[in-house]
Amino acid sequence: MRFSLRIFLGYFLLVALLAVLLLRLVGDEIKPAVRQSTEEVLIDTANLLAEAVQADFVAGQLSDSRFAAALQAFAARDPEANVWGVKRDRTFLRVTITDAKGLVLLDSAGQAVGQDYSQWRDVYRTLRGQYGARSTRADPNDELSTVMHVAAPIRDGNKIVGVLTVARPNWAMQPYIERSEGKLWRAGALLLAVGLLLGAGFSWWLSRGITKLTDFAHDVGAGKPVAVPHFVANRELTTLAQALGEMREKLEGKAYVENYVHALTHELKSPLAGIRASAELLDEDLDATDHARFVGHICTETARMQQIVDYLLQLATLEARRSLHEPQALALGELVDGVLQALAPQSGHCVIEHAPWPDDHVMGERFLLEQAIRNLLQNALDFTPAGGRLHIAITQAGNGLELSIFNEGEAIPDYALPRLFERFYSLPRPATGQKSTGLGLALTQAIATLHGGSITLANSPGGVTARLRLPLA
Repeated sequence: MRFSLRIFLGYFLLVALLAVLLLRLVGDEIKPAVRQSTEEVLIDTANLLAEAVQADFVAGQLSDSRFAAALQAFAARDPEANVWGVKRDRTFLRVTITDAKGLVLLDSAGQAVGQDYSQWRDVYRTLRGQYGARSTRADPNDELSTVMHVAAPIRDGNKIVGVLTVARPNWAMQPYIERSEGKLWRAGALLLAVGLLLGAGFSWWLSRGITKLTDFAHDVGAGKPVAVPHFVANRELTTLAQALGEMREKLEGKAYVENYVHALTHELKSPLAGIRASAELLDEDLDATDHARFVGHICTETARMQQIVDYLLQLATLEARRSLHEPQALALGELVDGVLQALAPQSGHCVIEHAPWPDDHVMGERFLLEQAIRNLLQNALDFTPAGGRLHIAITQAGNGLELSIFNEGEAIPDYALPRLFERFYSLPRPATGQKSTGLGLALTQAIATLHGGSITLANSPGGVTARLRLPLA
């Protein structure tokens, strides 16, 4: 399982768990909060009505009072209301009045007159000067049928002579409770979705940073000259990337020096041995011909050593670079023409063909690209027999240009194909049997890589084809 997916799943489980717990906690508080608010309103209502009925109750005129008539009219009243989308076509408030013994004297519903309510909690506690309230199921088998009762005392002076109770069914508040719970769950689902999107974005952002570091490590392991990645708003990953970059430079520097010392030592052994042998022979009495031959050998080997050192220094400089210096748009055909003109004295033994060059440009350093083209053309000329054909073409390849150089001649041996771009590896030239420094193709590959391109060398029917690919400007 990918690292980013693990982070996202962990974040998802955490957010989902917290969301469910929060929604349950808030949801569990909705119903009690609504009922508490209702009870507060019923307290004021009960006390207001107790004051309103007090004079008629004490005078014994309760049944014929305007209050009793108002209650009957209230019970039959249609509010014709629409409260937040909930239609109200009836009233729910029920009023009962009991005497000092708890007997019901008045019931707005007309159902409990004459019944003994003295043991009901609301009446019992109110007659004793306490706050009386209760919640009772209208249907014992239905938990949603509860009715809230709140009582207030009817006084004659300081004496409690009766109790007025107002009742309201809790199911009358259920539509509002359900609506609130629905809004809560919808808001919770929306917040959860937003949280998951943020989590997905965070996981992608973190995973992308780690992926960039991984790709950087792989590219470094493959020897590619990649830049140290930089991360916006992530100081830790930036610091880690810089540490990896510093480690790369130190390790590459150590390995680079060791590799070059070994390679240079190996390559210089042969010319140094030849120079030493020639120098020892020069100490003897030699005729003029032999003396000149050994002096010429020393000069040739010295020049070869100088060429190896120069190539190595240039290759080391290129491989240490991470970017181009002052690149410019260059016409690839124009560069090829310039190199062909410079190599004209060496190309007379073969036939050079090419079609008109395209007008497309590549971005790069003129000196380096000319050197890469020169190395490829020189290599092709060295392996083209007298009278052989050398064909050059420039074509578009994807988002870049491809310079292909085909030379007639012998095929590259299979054992040599994977080693062509190794430093100091070279094949004997057909004409002379001598080898080159073995650094030309390695230098050309370094130039191509620095320009964001690539180079290949492979057998083709009747000869060998080199392909240099460079991105368009």
